[in-house]
Amino acid sequence: MNVGIKTIDENKSLILEVERHIWQNPETGYREWKTHDYLVGIFKNLGLAPKFFDRIPASVAVKSAKGGVDRIFEKIPGFYVDFETGRPGPRLAIFAEMDALLIPTHPESDKETGAVHSCGHHAQCAALVGVAAGLSATGALDGLSGSIRLIVVPAEEGIENDFRYALVDKGVIRYTHGKKELLYRGLLDDVDLAFMIHAEMGDKLTCETGSNGNISKKFTFLGKSSHAADPYEGVNALYAANLALSAANALRETFEEKDTVRFHPIITKGGSAVNAIPDLVTVEAYLRGANLKAYTEMNKKINRAFAASAAAIGCRLQIKDVCGSSPRINNKMLMDVFEEAGLEFLNREDVEMGSPWNTGCSDFGDVAQVMPAIHPHIGGAAGTNHGSDYKIADPVLACVTSAKIQLKALELLLKEGAAKAKSVIENYTPQYPNITEFLAATDKVDFEGEVVKYLDNGDVELTFSKQF
Repeated sequence: MNVGIKTIDENKSLILEVERHIWQNPETGYREWKTHDYLVGIFKNLGLAPKFFDRIPASVAVKSAKGGVDRIFEKIPGFYVDFETGRPGPRLAIFAEMDALLIPTHPESDKETGAVHSCGHHAQCAALVGVAAGLSATGALDGLSGSIRLIVVPAEEGIENDFRYALVDKGVIRYTHGKKELLYRGLLDDVDLAFMIHAEMGDKLTCETGSNGNISKKFTFLGKSSHAADPYEGVNALYAANLALSAANALRETFEEKDTVRFHPIITKGGSAVNAIPDLVTVEAYLRGANLKAYTEMNKKINRAFAASAAAIGCRLQIKDVCGSSPRINNKMLMDVFEEAGLEFLNREDVEMGSPWNTGCSDFGDVAQVMPAIHPHIGGAAGTNHGSDYKIADPVLACVTSAKIQLKALELLLKEGAAKAKSVIENYTPQYPNITEFLAATDKVDFEGEVVKYLDNGDVELTFSKQF
């Protein structure tokens, strides 16, 4: 694998060029077509043949579709390339994410869209170019067994939900997050283990034990408009929303810290005119937690609080819940692999595995529910994560060194007949027995409906037919 590491060094200028280009051309989830086209060109120039997500090979589809025929999907941004060692063994997937955030106050954000890579996904793509270059070198696969799939994936960030819901309604996608969509499309049916590295502040290689999952929520309060001078003729949807936020806050002391539950709502529409009683108010929120059971149970309480608050004011209430990212559980044996890989290129004090649980979320958690997986962080970023001062201060560490660590981890897993990878797989207990059951379980969380019903006899019913 030394030849692969050498090839990464030889392609340093290309890797850094990719980091700058994608930084200067940010796009949000399921819109990353410029990034897609640019990276397809880079991979083709490396002599590779990217495969797209609109057609799933029959060899994979046979596991999910009767007859084993190819399945056709609407095309979405992203692609994958496979490297075959020619020797039997497990398939390892390595991910890089393409999407940016919306932070218009960032001085380098796109002036039209407000998009900016304030989470460093562009650095992941640059690092994956390095991995691809290393694997493409003559002799790089010698001594390895199994296969490697490099995946450039869209839509990790949970933003622009209405846009994504519209794509779901049109049948373009089934899931709002990219990795779950790939699970649905069968791209990971034949994958046995996975990893990726995310840029982070500082100068270390770190990995927490895991991180939260979440539910994406939208509340629509429907009242009755009237002149603000005659409020008794209306039903104030904004007051109902304010009451609901207070009710939800009163539930916070019931959150058990072991479950790391977090609820953070914002009002995205609060009225149309100052001299009119608001008749339509929307609240969007995330509900996060360390395990599906904890945050789905808390979700019921929050929905009940919102419904009761709407009823107190006399509003109608529509709720839309979509199961977002799953809890990300980093595999302990893979931590050991990345510790060894990291120490090839970093000092002992700059490699830290097993740090405390992270209350953020990533759709890589969906992958980690069904196969051994790990999502370490590499330094190189500066400023505030998801902030208006974020930047990649050390692109060599965040991109070039990241690529080398990934290539070394890959070697450790797949050398000697892929003995280490096989041991990781044999000692792994999945959260769900297969992808189909995982998707079915998370689908049960999804809910959409009007939950406050006013009866002719004056009674009020709170109806949560699917949730209560």
